[in-house]
Amino acid sequence: MNQPDRYVQFVLPEGEQKVKYKADTKLKDAGTFTFRSEDHTIGNMLRMQLHADKSTVFAGYRIPHPLEPVMVVKVQTNGTKSCEDAMMHALQDLGNEYQIMLEEFDQAVAAFNMH
Repeated sequence: MNQPDRYVQFVLPEGEQKVKYKADTKLKDAGTFTFRSEDHTIGNMLRMQLHADKSTVFAGYRIPHPLEPVMVVKVQTNGTKSCEDAMMHALQDLGNEYQIMLEEFDQAVAAFNMH
C-alpha cells in the first residue's frame, strides 16, 4: 500500500521545523506559512481565527497532497499588522480558547464524579 505510516502525520522528523514562513513577493503585506504534520482540523480553525482579526484581508489554507502531512496557510493583512503578528495572535487566541474549554471540561468531569 502507498499510504505512509500513521506516525508520520504526527511526529516531526529530526531537525525539521514545524512552521516555515515566506513573504509574498507579488502581494503587499502577504505571506505563506507552511505547517508540517497538521491537517484540515487546525487549518480550518486557523483560517476562521484569522478572519476574526480586523487586520486580515485574506486567509485561506490548503493541503497540497493528501498523503503528505503538510498544510499551507496564505495570509494577507491590511498593513496595520504583519502576517507574522496576525498568525501569532490567531494561535494565541486559539490556545486561550482551548485552555478555557479544558478547564470547563475538567470542572464538568469533577462535578460528574461527585454524584
